[in-house]
Amino acid sequence: MLGRFVATFVAVFLAELPDKTMVATLVLTTTYRRAFWVWLGAAAAFLVHVTIAVIAGDLLNRLPDRPVKAVVAVLFAVGAIVLWRQRGEPVDPDEEEEQLHLHAATSPVRICGIAFTTLLLAEIGDLTQLTIASLAASSGQPVPVFFGGLLALWTVAAIAAASGSAILKRIPVRTVRTGASIVFALLAVVTLVEAVA
Repeated sequence: MLGRFVATFVAVFLAELPDKTMVATLVLTTTYRRAFWVWLGAAAAFLVHVTIAVIAGDLLNRLPDRPVKAVVAVLFAVGAIVLWRQRGEPVDPDEEEEQLHLHAATSPVRICGIAFTTLLLAEIGDLTQLTIASLAASSGQPVPVFFGGLLALWTVAAIAAASGSAILKRIPVRTVRTGASIVFALLAVVTLVEAVA
């Protein structure tokens, strides 16, 4: 169980670190300057997001083992390709801010609500949601996958909220995306081997 927790945490953390969700959290934090309330809204959104993903993965786990693992391997391979192709794409926080159409708000509850809504909508059908569902389906261990995925998402949101835009200046996005694509490729290979064995 600990191994599954760690594997989920690493896969989701690396995939989410350079993702639009982190940029959205950065923008929300710099806009409202209330890191805790932005993080709290993000954390609540991720709780919903991971719950949906694990339930979907658990439903997939009830299907025949080999076809599910084959599909999961394909999903990981697609994730690896997507992350590999995104390595060179620049991340522009100003562009994300324009897309969010945020209005000034001073109420902590309102800030929390905006963060919750923005990040919940941003994560629907996202690569990390598919990753968590795939890991829950392939492992048959939804509890460690749930906590590993949730902790990874909460950690990325906390890093974004606490450090603001400085994080993207210290860790090149290309490096993070390259590492994430390698992890996804390895997960695809391992899952395919499990499906064939």
